[in-house]
Amino acid sequence: MWLIKLAWKNMWRNTQRTAITMAAIFFAVVLSILTSSLTTGVFDNLVNNMVGMYTGYIQIHKNGYWEEQNLDNSFELDKLIEQSVLNNNQVNALSPRLETFSLVSGGSNTKGCLLVGIDPEKENKITNIKSKIIKGEYINANDNAVVVAEGLLKRLKLRVKDTLVLIGQGYHGATAAREYLIKGVIHLGSPELNDKLLIMPISSAQELYGMDKNITSYVVLIKDPNSVSKISSSIKYNIGSQYEVMTWEEILPDIKQHIDADTKNMKIIQWVLYLLICFGIFGTLLMMMAERYFEMGMLIAIGMKKSKLVVVLLIESLFTVLGGCLLGIIVSIPMVLHLHKYPLKMSGESAAVYERFGFEAIFPTSTNWSHFTNQGIIVFIIGLTLSTYTVIKIIRLNPVKALRR
Repeated sequence: MWLIKLAWKNMWRNTQRTAITMAAIFFAVVLSILTSSLTTGVFDNLVNNMVGMYTGYIQIHKNGYWEEQNLDNSFELDKLIEQSVLNNNQVNALSPRLETFSLVSGGSNTKGCLLVGIDPEKENKITNIKSKIIKGEYINANDNAVVVAEGLLKRLKLRVKDTLVLIGQGYHGATAAREYLIKGVIHLGSPELNDKLLIMPISSAQELYGMDKNITSYVVLIKDPNSVSKISSSIKYNIGSQYEVMTWEEILPDIKQHIDADTKNMKIIQWVLYLLICFGIFGTLLMMMAERYFEMGMLIAIGMKKSKLVVVLLIESLFTVLGGCLLGIIVSIPMVLHLHKYPLKMSGESAAVYERFGFEAIFPTSTNWSHFTNQGIIVFIIGLTLSTYTVIKIIRLNPVKALRR
């Protein structure tokens, strides 16, 4: 017990030295937490923009649809399939869709669009699309109206309550053309989707394209995104081989490859950061040993055992490292929460580069608690490991030489 009291007193005999050592630990924890949470937050935002807002984590199609995406590869709504999928305890919701490409015309402007017929209520459970409405209103199941993405509406130079014309090729080559009222405008995180998406009730889309009760896909919302492959295999086994079940990683391979590549790059950056942290902490330990070399030599010369001196210094290191880590975690929490609510945003040419690749140019942080605990533990281990340097110096210390300095 007296060794702990001695270590505590030694820490505050030189407040400036202790503060410098704790500051090195503190900034190391803050930097590592911000780097880790920012990396995860950016990737989560990217996946959410494409997966959470549109594709879903799992899609079910008729076999061959993904290779040749046209209305002829549709299939009829099947309550048995729906029930089979929803019986899976890892599935939260399921929604039918009818997707196709169409020409949309407003006044003298004509653009290509991705037309998606949805069940408004079921779709909202999966993508929370109703919350993305920025003007007008969300569609109902019986509406003869559409919701248009903000970027597409600007390109057409139209407004809410204006009328647009959809022109496309229907089921088995039939001509599809009809006027629709613009009921609402949505803003999507993905610039690519924001420039081309048009949504309407699935019953209206089926009527427009002569599809009867046919759809092109089911979109599935799952409880645990990390188990998407396992859940996908389970669904495929239950519904039969006449359907293809695809995960978001198969639907969006470019996004998956981008995340994998950037994750590897960020791991390298993280290790470089840990290396810099090691140098920073080790530098403060060198300074401390240089200042206290005479003191340690004196203690050994008057009879203190090296083993007890080692214990005292290790306790000092434990208190210092633990204090720096806890302070770093406490200060990081409001910083991460702030950057999550008000993420970093790029503008100008830098933002345009990201948007050309279909990514929203914002950088939010992740608020997962594992970033705080994991990074705090890693820096704590680094600090304690480097503290073994003081142990080695004391074991090798010659009190006569120390007192001559």
